Amino acid sequence: MRTHELRAEIEELYYDYAASLDELELERWPEFFLEDCWYKIISRENYERSLPLATMWCESKGMLKDRVVTIRQTQMFAPRTMRHVVSNTRIKSDGREGIQSEANYVVIQTMVDEESKIFNAGRYLDTLVRENGQLKFKSRICVYDTIMIPNSLIYPI
Repeated sequence: MRTHELRAEIEELYYDYAASLDELELERWPEFFLEDCWYKIISRENYERSLPLATMWCESKGMLKDRVVTIRQTQMFAPRTMRHVVSNTRIKSDGREGIQSEANYVVIQTMVDEESKIFNAGRYLDTLVRENGQLKFKSRICVYDTIMIPNSLIYPI
């Protein structure tokens, strides 16, 4: 597959992923991943220093599904709208371990009675593999740029 075709396929995956979260179709979120996967949300400082503390860490598709159930059952937070903006998709490598890709992201949060604000910004570091001809995440690390995050980080990024 040519590089620009692969990049377009990866971008479609990223956009579909973002749309599922923005539209609160949370049950679709785990389906973007392999059964044996990693999902992490971690500060840039911890990532760059190889420190293990992550804000959210799931080690399998089952853990992702548990996260969705928890979100649905414990909605003890104010209603909000989230919008993901994904840009600068790059393919770092395409080898035996999968496709290494990355992209920048910004998540904008709008509370019912407030103006929109940047909720989180950073970059995705991904390993993608094909399962039944479809790209899936083997790992997704969301590296956010600041050490300060809202205490309401309940949704995946």
